[in-house]
Amino acid sequence: MPTVQFRGQRIDCDEGEILRDVLLEAGESPHNGMADTVNCRGKATCGTCAVAVDGAVSDPTDREQQRLSFPPHDPDRGLRLACQTRVEGDVTVTKYPGFWGQKIEETD
Repeated sequence: MPTVQFRGQRIDCDEGEILRDVLLEAGESPHNGMADTVNCRGKATCGTCAVAVDGAVSDPTDREQQRLSFPPHDPDRGLRLACQTRVEGDVTVTKYPGFWGQKIEETD
């Protein structure tokens, strides 16, 4: 049974579950601020559930790649949409600031 680590919480889930659903069922959210209310409900159209994922997950879907390829996202940032990402093993999830969760601090 995979474990998702998010904001200091460990969440057990079944392999193949959608990351967004895992977080919401655990009382967590892959959204920031008003995006928690104003989002596409898992259809990969808004991009507000963008997160960094470290661990075993599914490959990006076509819809996910399309959404992450235009602003405010940047496909080179390596973010994933929680609504399109299936958990395949243990993962650590990080949500960055910004309405879309895209504000990753640059390090020189």
